[in-house]
Amino acid sequence: MPTTYKVLAMTGAAGNHGNGAQTLTATTNTNLYTVPAATQTVVSSIVICNQAATAGTYRIAVRPAGAAIDNRHYIIYDATVAANDSTIMTIGLTLGATDIVTVYASATTMSFSLYGSEIA
Repeated sequence: MPTTYKVLAMTGAAGNHGNGAQTLTATTNTNLYTVPAATQTVVSSIVICNQAATAGTYRIAVRPAGAAIDNRHYIIYDATVAANDSTIMTIGLTLGATDIVTVYASATTMSFSLYGSEIA
């Protein structure tokens, strides 16, 4: 099984990069990353960057097999990032095929980056 280390996904108001990533819209659940079929993923780190002069909040959920969002899927809920600051998490999150990482931000001045490896 080959392993590929990569930037899995990035999203923000300016656009997105990665598998399944959508352009970030404030106060809306946004798919950051979808694990490809026949693939497993290990997320090594998540970076949340707040580019605004005021604090912002964010949420991160993991939806197994693309399930509809539910309270049990949240791994972070309404955490705060200070003005002009970032939160960096070393997480070791393991995901199976078609799992989706969904994010939510209080403003479009926030961006999310997901780093890790895909195992096909």
